[in-house]
Amino acid sequence: MRLTFLAALLGSLAFLPAHAAGFDPREHRAPLAGESTQVMVLGTPHLSGLPKDFQPQTLSLLLDRLAGWKPDAIAIEGVSGLQCEQYRQNPAIWPGVADAYCVDLAAAAKASGMTVPAATAEAARLLAAWPATPTASQRRHLALSFLAAGEPASAVVQWLRLPPAERIAQDGLTPELVEWLDARINRRNENYLIAAALAARLGHERVWSTDDHSADSLTAADDPDFEKAMQRIWSGPESDARSAAAKAINAQMQTQQAVLKAYRYYNDPAEADRAFATDFGKAMADATPQNYGRRYLGWWETRNLRMAGNVREVAALKPGGRVLVLTGASHKGYLDAYLGMMHDVKIADPLPLLQ
Repeated sequence: MRLTFLAALLGSLAFLPAHAAGFDPREHRAPLAGESTQVMVLGTPHLSGLPKDFQPQTLSLLLDRLAGWKPDAIAIEGVSGLQCEQYRQNPAIWPGVADAYCVDLAAAAKASGMTVPAATAEAARLLAAWPATPTASQRRHLALSFLAAGEPASAVVQWLRLPPAERIAQDGLTPELVEWLDARINRRNENYLIAAALAARLGHERVWSTDDHSADSLTAADDPDFEKAMQRIWSGPESDARSAAAKAINAQMQTQQAVLKAYRYYNDPAEADRAFATDFGKAMADATPQNYGRRYLGWWETRNLRMAGNVREVAALKPGGRVLVLTGASHKGYLDAYLGMMHDVKIADPLPLLQ
């Protein structure tokens, strides 16, 4: 019996893969029921930081190229309304985070009579039964729901899908909120000028907020020595050279072709290496008794891991489809790496689109 058991055991071991001691999700992409979901992470400069003479019209060719890829969903570097509500309710844990990354909901809450959770549920309810040809009234109500839910970019999508003559103060929208939405259409912010504009153009009803600042407590915002340590880490000739190069690239974004050139720069793999060398790599190697650099590095990795999780959640809604992720350029290398480990995700390279 012992010999029989031993033979059976050895026989079963023969079928184990050689790497059984080190499971790697990237080696398990088949069998898959259909095509892989494609995710394209587009690194972008934050448009709010561009020179004052930047004209949104120069984004037209970039939008044409992105539209040609035909994404089924668009994710943005924005904090969800539900997470912002968590920050607001717990200021002692996340001091100042809601003020820094979230929109003021007071006017939308008053106009709609809805809390953030209620408005989030209302938007989901509306979209679940959304007609093929919604009325202007339905779009205005959905825009109001998105505003009250803390999803301003999605509200702008609805606003852009309305004919200009229908962008009026009805269906709960007040003149104040109409003015707010009108201003956001041309606001120098990639979540509006690129993501919302592209979503409306492609017939989407919303964009998806996938940023995360729940680990911000690691960066000790109330510790002035932390800020001093980070300024020291970020200083130096390599950092100065990277900043100067980015400033020069941004200043040249005066034509449609120059915009494509800038996006090629920010989406080249070399940019991820530059970001690491001048920022996160320096923080990792910085030695202080308080471990400020390593705490900052932990915050950065945690933030990107949670962002990747949020993007993966969106991708799960579009199996076999295409998801475009618009995010600050420093996130791109990390998101590509983390998302590239998923069983049902194939990373798409934006560089061919940007030629």
